Amino acid sequence: MQFILDGITNALTAIVTLDIEVYSAAWRSLWISTLAVLLASFLGIPLGTWLARRPHFSTRIIVQICQTGMALPTVFIGLICFAMFARSGPLGPLDLLYTPWAIVIGEVLLAFPLIVSHTHGAVSSLDNRIGETALTLGASPVRRFLTYLSEARVGIKLAIFTAFSRCVTELGIAMMVGGNLKDQTRTLSTATALETSKGEFSTGMAMGFVLLLIALTVTLLIQFIGKTDNA
Repeated sequence: MQFILDGITNALTAIVTLDIEVYSAAWRSLWISTLAVLLASFLGIPLGTWLARRPHFSTRIIVQICQTGMALPTVFIGLICFAMFARSGPLGPLDLLYTPWAIVIGEVLLAFPLIVSHTHGAVSSLDNRIGETALTLGASPVRRFLTYLSEARVGIKLAIFTAFSRCVTELGIAMMVGGNLKDQTRTLSTATALETSKGEFSTGMAMGFVLLLIALTVTLLIQFIGKTDNA
């Protein structure tokens, strides 16, 4: 028990004293996951909206594929990315393996099906009269799209924050295509695993605390958004 208490005390000390390794990994985790979710949202929200407003057998297949993709283990996505970015892989000449950009691409693949599926669900649940009314009033396709986003904003915001939460806490992708290189690709999750395996329990605990704080903040934001938009 004393071992755990000492680890917690040292972890809090590292956080309060702004330990460079802890906050460097935290910053890297945040910007990589933020960029990945922004890219996935840019692609996934329009696709999810389009799939919801074009119910057809072919679109249902795409939705089913995305829903299946939500359950993919991160280590499997990391394996696929590794095969693509390895020197002998199709994208090997780009020399992306063991760079932050490889992690960004992997996390885009992680977030994309989640955002598409949740956006599709949010827009599908809207009253059909919303689109019909906009069409009757002569709204352009872009205006109708913005109307759907406005009406389904709660579900879409939740999708974005949920995707971010999953990306910032994932381990498999960052480890396999990032390589956990110090000052280059080391994120909070990979640093936590590394420091714990080295026996540096307090440093690993500090990393874990910061990761927990980020996850808790995202959870509180999700709850706040839900209450605000339902008020």
